[in-house]
Amino acid sequence: MTKMRVFVFLLPVLALFASNSSNAQSVGIQWITIEEAMDAQAQEPRKIIMDVYTQWCGPCKMMMANTFTHPDVIDFINDNYYAVKFDAEGPDPVTFQSELYENEGYREGVRGRNSPHPFSRALGVSAYPTLIFMSEKGQIIAPITGYKTPFQLEPFLTFFSEHWSPTTGQAEWDAFKTTFESTFD
Repeated sequence: MTKMRVFVFLLPVLALFASNSSNAQSVGIQWITIEEAMDAQAQEPRKIIMDVYTQWCGPCKMMMANTFTHPDVIDFINDNYYAVKFDAEGPDPVTFQSELYENEGYREGVRGRNSPHPFSRALGVSAYPTLIFMSEKGQIIAPITGYKTPFQLEPFLTFFSEHWSPTTGQAEWDAFKTTFESTFD
C-alpha cells in the first residue's frame, strides 16, 4: 500500500518534469504575419525568418513536419527571430513597406498550383520552400532555397542572428562555415 501512495504522489511530479522538458515542442514556433513582424520591430527589433511555402509542395510539408518541430529549432527561432509563414500562392493580401500586394489571380478550390502571389515575386522567390532572412528593418539578407534538416538550418540561423551586419560579405560567411560547431541535439 505504501508503494502505491508514493507512486500516486510522484505521478504528478513526473508529469510536470515531462511537460517542462518538451515545452518547446508543445508551444511550437510562434508564427506571425509579415505585418505583425514589422509592427513588433517597433517594440523589440529582431531579424525575421520567413518560410515561403505552397500547399502542394512536398519538401515544404517535410520542413514543417521534420525541421520546424525540432525542439532546438523551435527554441532558437522563438528566442532570436520573428517567424513568418507565407503561402506563396495564397489569397491573403499583404502590406509590406507601405506597398499592398494582392493575389488577384488566386482561384478558390484549385487543387495543386495556383496563381503566384505578387509578394513572393517581390521577394524574388522562384522555388519552394524558400527561407527569407530579413534584417530588423525588413531588408532581405538572403533567400535560402530548398528543404533543410534542423542541422542544415542551424548554421544559417546562428550566422544571421549572431554574426550578420549590413557590411557582412561572403568571406565572413565562408569563414563562419569552416569553424561552425553544432549545438543542436
